Amino acid sequence: MEAMAEGLGIAPVDALSAMVTALQGLGCSATGFGEHTDPQLISVLRSNGTSGLQIALQNGQWVSVPSDRDAFFVNVGDSLQVLTNGRFKSVKHRVVANSLKSRVSMIYFGGPAMTQRIAPLPQLLGAGEQSLYKDFTWGEYKKAAYNSRLGDNRLAQFHR
Repeated sequence: MEAMAEGLGIAPVDALSAMVTALQGLGCSATGFGEHTDPQLISVLRSNGTSGLQIALQNGQWVSVPSDRDAFFVNVGDSLQVLTNGRFKSVKHRVVANSLKSRVSMIYFGGPAMTQRIAPLPQLLGAGEQSLYKDFTWGEYKKAAYNSRLGDNRLAQFHR
């Protein structure tokens, strides 16, 4: 998170990482999981080297992510997309079933406090640049997400 902030020219460099108040871990053996974006700031995934993870390109085409048991896959979440005013994009992804071998993954989600306001960082708004999103709290986002389907664009209601 600090490397991202540094790359964007955000000072202090812990402006993004300081918002991570909760790290939640999830281990799962997936036979498949529908398309979605991650809501948090960031997600870090590691798997057992079994294929199945796919990401959606802007044109809607699905592309398989090469499986590497020695690598981490890092997803930008919806909240980080808003904080960067769209400079970093939340990636729609899914897991498709592999009939030969179970995919086992461990995922860590870095999320903010329920009361954390989510809005583009002022340092990233250039002269005359408007926020692409309405301000909201993490709690408001989660409530909206619970009232939607997994594959829905959960940021749509917060777009200006």
